[in-house]
Amino acid sequence: MSQHKVDIVGVDTSKLKVIKNKEMMELFKRLEEGDRSVRNVLVNGNLRLVLSLIKKFNHRGENLDDLFQVGCIGLIKAIDHFDLKHGVRFSTYAVPMIVGEIRRYLRDNHSLRVSRSVRDTAYKVLQMKEKLANELQREPTTEEIAQALGIEKSEVVLSVEAITDPVSIFTPVYNDGGDTIDLIDQIKDQHIDDEKWQTSLMLEEGFKQLNFRERQIINDRYFVGKTQMEIAEEIGISQAQVSRLEKNALALMKKLLK
Repeated sequence: MSQHKVDIVGVDTSKLKVIKNKEMMELFKRLEEGDRSVRNVLVNGNLRLVLSLIKKFNHRGENLDDLFQVGCIGLIKAIDHFDLKHGVRFSTYAVPMIVGEIRRYLRDNHSLRVSRSVRDTAYKVLQMKEKLANELQREPTTEEIAQALGIEKSEVVLSVEAITDPVSIFTPVYNDGGDTIDLIDQIKDQHIDDEKWQTSLMLEEGFKQLNFRERQIINDRYFVGKTQMEIAEEIGISQAQVSRLEKNALALMKKLLK
């Protein structure tokens, strides 16, 4: 299959070479032994990786040439810091560094800059949040943070949102080796939308098929609106266990309703 030609900063990306992992490891071995001539080979052999990653940011309307160059900086840093002792594929090591370099560029060069005063407020909020959490031994509320700083609750929310990059609700936030907790698992949703309405119908039909603990968890999560952490504390199990029971219960109900 012929590949579509895409010109980025004078590079014909349809002709970019891709180095296989085995060859990559041999090149890194030579690099570690002092053969600097293979550094450019490693860079050129991973440009397609950079290309695939910058496409994820294409919806922002950014200049792809600029993103490609920034991504290449991240790639070079990854090559210079990679160690065979890591025991992972180079792409596994490089992707976070390349993406991090791109995000740093977007944050520092975004046309909608956050004002100094808003940033200062946000940092004060984060510091006070940590201080109150230590004092109260729990997560402080927005009202408590606002009161402690002597500002409006809206200022607390807006300042933190202004310095926070968008995050996928399916971003993993915890893994104990078997049970993964995504960001969506920790969100308390007080609003009813179409998706939640459909889920509620499914729950009502399949609720009777669950055992007592599963019914308790599903009821608290989808009808009461509690977080997994709140449920875990109430029934005396870990959040990871709550997450697993919830996912198993939903899977069972979906299967029964097909």
